[in-house]
Amino acid sequence: MPRLFVALEVPRNAAMSLSLLRGGLPGARWIDVENFHITLRFIGDIDGRTADEVVDRLDRIERPEFQLALSGIGSFGSKKPHSVFAGVTQAPEMYALQAEIERICQRLGLPADPRKFTPHVTLARLRNARTEDVARYLTGRGNFHTAPFMVNRFVLMSSKESVGGGPYLTEEVFPLYDTGSAWDGTDIYDHPV
Repeated sequence: MPRLFVALEVPRNAAMSLSLLRGGLPGARWIDVENFHITLRFIGDIDGRTADEVVDRLDRIERPEFQLALSGIGSFGSKKPHSVFAGVTQAPEMYALQAEIERICQRLGLPADPRKFTPHVTLARLRNARTEDVARYLTGRGNFHTAPFMVNRFVLMSSKESVGGGPYLTEEVFPLYDTGSAWDGTDIYDHPV
């Protein structure tokens, strides 16, 4: 069974903006543009029956669509940086959705996620990157931000076992309900990156 995780997709325009951040950091292994996403819950390797139960429960979620934007960049691993990322604006609806997914996973007997939910889009994984190089990279790109975009679905994705970074496959799609906002109706996910 492939490794599973629940995520929000990054629309094409935002992904193209993120792609402009690639480069200029020795020791970085850049994530391919088509693999950008915001992980809501890592599930891991599970058997087929449990995977079916996860899909069934996720399909019952009824949450409203919401707006997000990507803003700022940072790194994980303060003394020995291991990745650089783009930040995600605070959206109460995203946190509520993530908390519901976490509760569902725990009710199905999956262990609690030990890490605090920190929404982000991983840009690169680092190997032997010097702290001063990472600091210089971040300083030069600190004012990064995208235009807001509407999130009208979340997805169950799979990855092959690897060092991370893809390729990822969308296994299931779960719509969020339309709140009747003034959004122009364009489905940002119809056009692959």
